[in-house]
Amino acid sequence: MATFAVILPAAGKSSRFNMKNRKKPFVDLKGRAVWLRSAEHFVNRDDVTQMLVVVSPDDAEWFKEKFRPNMAFMNLEIVEGGAERADSVENALNKVREDVDFVAVHDAARPLLVKKWVDQIFQAAVDTGAAIPAVPVTSTLKRGDANNLISETVARVGLWTAQTPQVFRRELLIEAYAKRGDLQPTDEAQLVEQTGHPVKIVSGSPMNLKITEYEDFRMAEALLDALPKEKALGALHPFADEDPRPL
Repeated sequence: MATFAVILPAAGKSSRFNMKNRKKPFVDLKGRAVWLRSAEHFVNRDDVTQMLVVVSPDDAEWFKEKFRPNMAFMNLEIVEGGAERADSVENALNKVREDVDFVAVHDAARPLLVKKWVDQIFQAAVDTGAAIPAVPVTSTLKRGDANNLISETVARVGLWTAQTPQVFRRELLIEAYAKRGDLQPTDEAQLVEQTGHPVKIVSGSPMNLKITEYEDFRMAEALLDALPKEKALGALHPFADEDPRPL
């Protein structure tokens, strides 16, 4: 069985998220913090042998105190983040054990997953070495100029909106980061693409949204109960009475 390490970047500034000065991964989403809901999709998997959550150095002590019971139960490792997202992921990648076959990077602010979707991405990565979930662009795309006037309509054929978890063979992701240079990629697939290795697209779900702004959080609240239900596994954290509903 292939083994996986999961990296959860949660070190961003959440500059576009306006909710009582709280960072989006740490906001309570119907009984559990957003990052916990993101992490719980991986902690009970037999093929996940290491989990790392990346937090800002400014948040590290608060995070350890606030989520100490959860971390003990979930066997998480804390990694201090860097200046940019890619720096944070690279810090965690440097701590991934050598006996791990694949590395999955999943946004801590992307809490709406189900096991079937994770299974599909993990299997695609095993088959191809690199895989990401994505959804095809369905809206008409416009390019605007400096004055917010339409400069052109962009053909949407073949365009996809990338999601996470993005999963890569460990050695491939290490190679991609070694060749990063000054690039600040918006996702790991962008780095892997530069190595010349193909990245498989697996059709994802629009429900797997990333919380960036407060409106996204409100949508996540509504969608949480609409996710495809799976057999209840019991609570995945010490406070079982907070939200017993299966995801």
